Amino acid sequence: MNVATNAKPAAETGADTAAKTDTPITLIEAITQAMAWEMRHDDSVVVLGEDVGVNGGVFRATAGLQARFGSERVLDTPLDETTIAGLTVGMALQGMKPVAEAQFDGFMYPMVDHIVCHAARFRTRTRGRLHCPMVLRVPWGGGIRAPEHHSEANEAIFTNVPGLRVVMPSSPARAYGLLLAAIREPDPVIYFEPKRIYRQYKELVPDDGEALPLDVCYVLRDGTDVTLVSWGAQVKEALEAADRLAEDGISAEVIDVATLKPLDFDTIAESVSRTGRCVIVHEAAKTAGFGAEIAARLAEESMYDLLAPVERVTGYDTHIPLFRLEMKYLPSTERVVEAAKRALAAG
Repeated sequence: MNVATNAKPAAETGADTAAKTDTPITLIEAITQAMAWEMRHDDSVVVLGEDVGVNGGVFRATAGLQARFGSERVLDTPLDETTIAGLTVGMALQGMKPVAEAQFDGFMYPMVDHIVCHAARFRTRTRGRLHCPMVLRVPWGGGIRAPEHHSEANEAIFTNVPGLRVVMPSSPARAYGLLLAAIREPDPVIYFEPKRIYRQYKELVPDDGEALPLDVCYVLRDGTDVTLVSWGAQVKEALEAADRLAEDGISAEVIDVATLKPLDFDTIAESVSRTGRCVIVHEAAKTAGFGAEIAARLAEESMYDLLAPVERVTGYDTHIPLFRLEMKYLPSTERVVEAAKRALAAG
């Protein structure tokens, strides 16, 4: 299911639409491009976080935005994640559309009180009278040789919170389209950015303001023998595994979950009904990782379609190690191929 919406901010007119570019860009550049589009077309959009203004962010995701839109719309905050989260919620409740940066995934924990107790609950608390249209951008995951607390894969924690959307792109085009949709969403969105692939490859991303739909899985490759389900940086390994399996005559379907909460389970179930086998790939620890939720749903709703037990290829139940062992912790293409072949051998 790979459909785009035509939703645009009310302030946009045909004459304002940016010219389409034929220069490929990276995922991080696509994120910058999406924020700039929304700021250009919607004055209520503001960006805030540690070092996002003068320095353009630790990963340069906000590079150039303060120079273009001014220090009142691109705010450098104190080094205080609790304040960033509280300020973001307050701005959203006063009619603004704040896009905050957590800087690193492991820095989210001081923000949890504001996210869980306030942002996620306002629609329910006010019986729909108030919304909290905020986006929290979170550089996520391992693979960049970072120190402790800089390589977390903590997405499953937030999928358990009612009232939050949890989104994670896996390519420059989806990063652009999904961030546009997240900013336009009236409820809070946790937008995880897989930093291992920030600059790993480029693709054409027209700067046309076209959002991609949230709450949708994307079928990146059709297949008939096994379904590979992943999100974020690990989609790369899933696609590589599909190529490797094809060399052995095995046809693998690859699904990018993209929006973890709410989950488009129908797309996954439809695929498994055809292939009969499923391998779930994610870099978070195995126990209570989001892959367990997908596996449980398959057991509940697709049991009679399964020809073999669901396989999970994940990180391990330990903290991600420092850089010498980091890549051994992350699921490899080889581990995905082995899991797919186990599933095929089992039924």
